[in-house]
This record gives sequence, C-alpha cells and structure tokens, in this order.
Amino acid sequence: MNILRPVIYFTQPGELNTRAALEAAAERARAGDIRKALVASTRGNTGRIAMDILTEIEVVVVSHSYGFKEINKQEFTCENREAIEGRGGVILTCQHAFGGVGRAVRKKFGGTELEEVVAHTLRNFGDGTKVAVEITLMAAEAGLVNHGENIIAIGGSNTGADTALVVKAANVQYFFDLRIQEYICKPIY
Repeated sequence: MNILRPVIYFTQPGELNTRAALEAAAERARAGDIRKALVASTRGNTGRIAMDILTEIEVVVVSHSYGFKEINKQEFTCENREAIEGRGGVILTCQHAFGGVGRAVRKKFGGTELEEVVAHTLRNFGDGTKVAVEITLMAAEAGLVNHGENIIAIGGSNTGADTALVVKAANVQYFFDLRIQEYICKPIY
C-alpha cells in the first residue's frame, strides 16, 4: 500500500514560514497516528505560536541550553515560559545533542568534532532538518518521547519555523535507529 501526502516547499527559509509550517504540521497530525510535536524555540516565540495551532496533540517546546550564547544566560523569556506552560505545553531545556563536550574541545583546541560533522551533514538537507533531528534526540534523552515513537519535529533556519518532519525517535546512543519518515514542509535552498 502506498501513501500519498502533500509536502510544502517554501521558496525561502526562515521566520516568514512559521505559521504555514505549524499549520502544515497540525494538518498532518490530524491523520491521528501521531500524539506529540516537538517545536524548537530559542526565545519561546515560535513555541507560543505553536500552542495556538497544534491544539490536537501534545506539544514539547525545546529551547537552547543555559549558556548557549552567553554564560549563565537563558534566551527563553519568562513571559513565553509562563504562557506555554499555562496552556499545558512542556518546555525542555537541556544540552544540545550535537553540542556538548565536543563543542568545548573544538573551542579549546580547534578542529572539528564528530557531532559537528553529523550536524553539518544534516544541514545539507536544510538547517531546519538538522534542528528537527537534534531536538528529537534531546527529547528522547529526557524521556519526553520514546525510542521508536513517531513524532512531528519542527525546526527552522535561524528564527521561526520552516521545516516539519515526521521522525521515528531514538536516543543519542542509538542515533542510527532514528529515521526521518516524512517531510511535511521545508524550504528550497
């Protein structure tokens, strides 16, 4: 049996696609076979919009880790955190799957670490694809999605959302079990 599903290709990446990407993800969720959506959101703006649009499934908003841009600083605003959690959304703040100790080694000694090679390879499919895969790994590590569970993962290129995927989740140590099952939308670069 074959399945025919539409894919939206945006003519440019970035924040201008946020609402359309989230609406496409919501439409895909209506098929009824997916229970959770993961949404990347640095300051919480995209996560807040997602709470308005992804109303039929559980939403997990994945933020940057503390200290990502500046030591001891969190970019996610308190106002957005309160708005998302107040509507039943979950916010995950943890170490990036493709960052961590490898990034520290690169900053201290130079060179390129394995995680960065994986991240750059995924960027060949678009920045949003890399982000969607990374937040899926992060959520699996935190126990917010199960290994083998199909979820919708939404990422973007710098700000906003422009990519939505159906991903079979995996824990980081089982990275090669992760599967991109479907593209819902993505920009053409």
